[in-house]
Amino acid sequence: MEGMIRTFVAVELPDKFIPEIERIGSVLNLPGMKLVEPGLVHITLKFLGDIHENQVELITEALLHVNCAPFEAVVKGVGVFPKPAYIRVIWLGAGGDFEPLHSEVERVMAPFKFKKEHGFTPHATLARVKQVRDKAVLLGKLNELKDVNLGTFNVDSIQLKKSILTPEGPVYETLKEIRLK
Repeated sequence: MEGMIRTFVAVELPDKFIPEIERIGSVLNLPGMKLVEPGLVHITLKFLGDIHENQVELITEALLHVNCAPFEAVVKGVGVFPKPAYIRVIWLGAGGDFEPLHSEVERVMAPFKFKKEHGFTPHATLARVKQVRDKAVLLGKLNELKDVNLGTFNVDSIQLKKSILTPEGPVYETLKEIRLK
């Protein structure tokens, strides 16, 4: 569709986490997995989907009204969606004030009538699982990684991102960065 872009609101992870994300990816690199490029791993606060390019300014303006102070977050633990018996996504856990931040993003985005998410779990997607050839091997690797701890970082901004889907994987572009205050 003309003038439509695929968008989401996210918190970027610091570059210092990339080597550890690469290491985790090498452990999880099994047949049937589609790993997320380590430098693209992020925490999605809200997926907006396709919007008109002319909405970017209005959405940015709304995001400026997010009322959440900067906070320290921790990235640790590996989990799955929807459940260990049926794995579709493998993720890194994120701890910190993500719930209030997510609620604020939902609040300021409400007038746009985007689909509301229920049961927000702060996480950073590491891999999408197309098929599991050997569930025991995968569960063993997930168990090995469950206590992984990448450390802490300061969440002091959110980004409105554009996602371009390509055959090699998504390409993300930051449309706007909004500082938390």
